[in-house]
Amino acid sequence: MKQKFSVITSTCVPLPLENVDTDQIIPARFLKATTRDERFFGDNLFRDWRYDKQGNPIPDFVLNDPLYGGCILVAGKNFGSGSSREHAAWAIAGYGFRVVISSFFADIHKNNELNNFVLPVVVSEAFLAELFDTIQANPKAEVTVDLPAQTVTNLTTGHSEHFDINAYKKHCLLNGLDDIDFLVANSDKTAAYEQQRS
Repeated sequence: MKQKFSVITSTCVPLPLENVDTDQIIPARFLKATTRDERFFGDNLFRDWRYDKQGNPIPDFVLNDPLYGGCILVAGKNFGSGSSREHAAWAIAGYGFRVVISSFFADIHKNNELNNFVLPVVVSEAFLAELFDTIQANPKAEVTVDLPAQTVTNLTTGHSEHFDINAYKKHCLLNGLDDIDFLVANSDKTAAYEQQRS
């Protein structure tokens, strides 16, 4: 979902599991789908953890727990490992998450999130542990993610960390541009360069 990104303050959904791979995020059987509809993939995010074999919600899975909500997913270390399927990022965006916070992301998945207007925020393991503790103590606790300043702040403790992001991807998120939009917006520069080289 293309939309500009600036500062987001939200409650969080905690997923304190390490090594969550893309097959757990969106099972392989959904890769056969002929749709690109974000809602379809969002509805099947964490499908095998979220629903039993009869399609009934599993009550103790966090996405089915009414205590938790918001557009920030806080995940354990090594999030998005495994296959490079972009469908995993589609599912995260389709569910409505705008930010995923973890202490480590698999590189390809991290880039897939950025390409789908989801901001992956890398924090220290200590900060991540504090976030999990804060959310467990108070599911309504809020976190602020400030893309222009590149900071994430636990509003309960006041603790904040700086995060890194590629300057080009930051520009695209701030302006709601995908790669094609960026090229079109700069077509005059491309034409001028080609004219100069001819």
